[in-house]
Amino acid sequence: MNLTPYQIFAPLVALVAILYAWNLVMRRKKTLWEAALWTVFWGAIGYIAVEPQSIDYITAATGIQDRENAVLVTFLGILFFIVFYLVIRLEELEQRQTRLVRQIALQKEGLDNGTGEH
Repeated sequence: MNLTPYQIFAPLVALVAILYAWNLVMRRKKTLWEAALWTVFWGAIGYIAVEPQSIDYITAATGIQDRENAVLVTFLGILFFIVFYLVIRLEELEQRQTRLVRQIALQKEGLDNGTGEH
């Protein structure tokens, strides 16, 4: 098997990205869920780089004949899912921030009983 420079470089980059993600988990900056998604994504990139014919199942599943188009459509779908997840997460954080600011304001005015309930 003749390996191209890309087939050597891409898995190394994927490995570094995966190790970085788990390092962030160990430092409590990322969740297990995020690291698992990162691992699956970069693992797939590394595997596809080494075994490009492995994506033939995507062409069969999507009905798109060209490998490149099938991969592009599949990854666009995955990216849209990730953006959707991030939007939901952002909305949750905004709601949490609103509750926290409201609670702090009530505490400063002496109107909060300390339980966070109103």
